[in-house]
Amino acid sequence: MKNAYCRAVILSFCICVLTSVTARNMTAADSTRSVSTDKQQQYNVLFIISDDLTATALSCYGNTVCSTPNIDRIAARGTRFTRAYCQGTYCGPSRASFMSGYYPHATGVLGYTSPRPQIGDRATWAQHFKNNGYYSARVSKIYHMGVPGGIEDGGDGADDPASWTERFNSGGPEWKAPGDGETLENNPDGKKPAVGGNTFVVVEADGDDLVHSDGKTAAKAVELIEKHKDEPFWLGVGFVRPHVPFVAPRNYYPPFKPYSKMLLPEKVEGDWDDIPKAGINYKTSLNMKMDSRRQQKAVGGYYASVAFMDAQVGKVMAALNKAGLDDKTIVIFTSDHGYHLGEHDFWAKVSLRDESSGVPLIISVPGREPAVCHSLTELLDLYPTISKLCGLDVPDRLQGKDISAMLNDPTVEVRDAAFSVAPSRQGFLLREDRYAYIQYKEDASAGIELFDTASDPKQYTNLAELPEHQELVDRFKAKLAAKLAAVRENDL
Repeated sequence: MKNAYCRAVILSFCICVLTSVTARNMTAADSTRSVSTDKQQQYNVLFIISDDLTATALSCYGNTVCSTPNIDRIAARGTRFTRAYCQGTYCGPSRASFMSGYYPHATGVLGYTSPRPQIGDRATWAQHFKNNGYYSARVSKIYHMGVPGGIEDGGDGADDPASWTERFNSGGPEWKAPGDGETLENNPDGKKPAVGGNTFVVVEADGDDLVHSDGKTAAKAVELIEKHKDEPFWLGVGFVRPHVPFVAPRNYYPPFKPYSKMLLPEKVEGDWDDIPKAGINYKTSLNMKMDSRRQQKAVGGYYASVAFMDAQVGKVMAALNKAGLDDKTIVIFTSDHGYHLGEHDFWAKVSLRDESSGVPLIISVPGREPAVCHSLTELLDLYPTISKLCGLDVPDRLQGKDISAMLNDPTVEVRDAAFSVAPSRQGFLLREDRYAYIQYKEDASAGIELFDTASDPKQYTNLAELPEHQELVDRFKAKLAAKLAAVRENDL
């Protein structure tokens, strides 16, 4: 009996040990499988970009006149950044920058060319995903494309073929669209018909959404989402509104009419007196000969274009939901730069003030809590951040920063200043938490602007010439010189 009892104890012990080892092995195996599964999970990327869009035109950023419910829904489930900045205040430098991963003065793209000659065989953002097994496509304007001319022609613009598995253009009639059109710029006697070019024109157009470029872009994006829903994709959807001409189907205009109800920004007597000539924007109420009526119509036409663009965003997002990809897709919404709508009597882009250099930016990642982030960010940060979130290697050479931690904790800060340029006027911006420093020419010979945005959020009082701020100006001069030197260390 004693031997039998011992044998039973030993057998029981062996079974326990074996069970424990097996359990540990199974746990390890499950863990390995879990890690493997995580590594294999590939988020899709849906990159939606509007053209010439100021954040202040969106209801999720506080606009109470222009309703943008579809963009608002992305913001409601994502992180909305309130202080995101472009790296170039017009579309050529900006788009080449965030797609290549380099600042404009590193790539040398200071105008409207493709970045490819400068970056050589280095992979662009979309190309990096394509090289890692993603279907990569663009619909309409991702790199620079002339508006309205390039949209009328239906060509590729300054595109980069190596970035894409496929690419699609969306032609449209632009200012030639049938309807009621009026040229607002340099037309004080009202005799000039609707004209093309970079001109303020409002067209209340006949026909439906599909007459226009953005309607066609949405339709093609819907088609591609359905077609490629079973494979990982990086899909760039480029809407050209609200870029001039302000053209949209008639049904988008009623909320903004009569135009006389559109409120214009505050006008301050002597607003330009303390800023250098280079700081006065290239389009102003004065040089465009736009009286108050025309200014109000410009705002109403801009808002109608934004509302039209927002409706197209809704179609794309509905297709994503219908395909069952909401939980598998990172969605980004942004613009290439901001836009003045009469602030300081400035209109359009190029300025380095917040209205022009700041951009709307929303990033929605499955499983992340919605948030609002007030930390400084740059469009250049998208390439490394989205690569990391999708489990891809992040090239060390990239000049942007990984801001993925902000999507878990919006109080995280990764930079103490945002950097933007306006190459056409040799202008540079360093935007810190409190101060906005703008310098014209590298030696500052064309002037300096310094604004305390805590006490002067609308940037009316230039502090640069005041003796009590010279130490601060000197600090910024040195900081800008160091920033440019660092940017050019990666000169291509």
